[in-house]
Amino acid sequence: MTDPKKYILAIESSCDDTSAAVLCNAKVLSNVVATQEIHRQYGGVVPELASRAHQQNIVPVVHQALAKANIDKKQLSAIAFTRGPGLMGSLLVGTSFAKSLALGLEVPLIEVNHMEAHILAHFIQDGDRAAPPFPFLALTISGGHTQIVKVSGHFAMELLGESLDDAVGEAFDKSAKLLGLPYPGGPLIDRYAQGGDPSAFAFPKPKVDGLNFSFSGLKTSILYFLQRETKKDPAFVGDNLADICASVQHTILEILMDKLRAAVELTGIKEVAIGGGVAANSGIRARLREAEEKLGWRTYVPKFEYCTDNAAMIGIVGFLKFEKGEFTDQRVAAKARYALGS
Repeated sequence: MTDPKKYILAIESSCDDTSAAVLCNAKVLSNVVATQEIHRQYGGVVPELASRAHQQNIVPVVHQALAKANIDKKQLSAIAFTRGPGLMGSLLVGTSFAKSLALGLEVPLIEVNHMEAHILAHFIQDGDRAAPPFPFLALTISGGHTQIVKVSGHFAMELLGESLDDAVGEAFDKSAKLLGLPYPGGPLIDRYAQGGDPSAFAFPKPKVDGLNFSFSGLKTSILYFLQRETKKDPAFVGDNLADICASVQHTILEILMDKLRAAVELTGIKEVAIGGGVAANSGIRARLREAEEKLGWRTYVPKFEYCTDNAAMIGIVGFLKFEKGEFTDQRVAAKARYALGS
């Protein structure tokens, strides 16, 4: 009789977090993340430094994930890894390690699309949290991507709209940089916004056709606004930081919610899930709760640890693919650009 328990080791290295997780079927046994602090002094991720840090971190992170899960590497059923999208140097570290380990252990290798993983993180078994029923709409919001996706099955996804320029996470971080806040600034804007007036200052929302997004114009308008006001009053930012952050966050969330409401109206689907690092933002969570009460939506938000880049979300995709027998081989190569469904 075959063992119904499948142990998946998952590796995530798409940007600046080195992560490894072990899943037993759809349940997370360990989820270890090593964050690279070096990028703070540069105000953003430096790709070459990121790949070097991954090389230093990946062995101890994998070792720690196995130890926390209390299993031996010989018990592993498969190795899942992020193939893309992401920074090529970072992806190469994770891909090469996964291929080598799978070859050495003689277990199957499973490639994972990072953006699919953000969506399918909702299917991790964790207490009484319910996964969204199919079909549902997924809003994936992160430092590198902003997408609205119609999800009809685990691997049946249709991209309805995406950012034409900056991702929403970039909009937060670049706005924070203009305000003199350290990297990563998105969480700091969220923190200051909670003590400010979202209607204190008005910023224009870009007009973009369909369900696509644009955030570069907003960044420019914030820049010009700050230049104009600080010319009149050099202490303007410091004296009004909470109100500025609240107004910036309000504008960004309005852009997201306008498109999400349009997607619900277009598809008739009121099951809405979010994922990605910006899903940790308190404002977007509050707006979704409001939509449940006023618009009759049912919304789904992952646990905080499954919002930011992590290997547990790679592992759940790995398990779902294992169940379908979808494996890759040693010829697989990392892909910096890796579209949904490809």
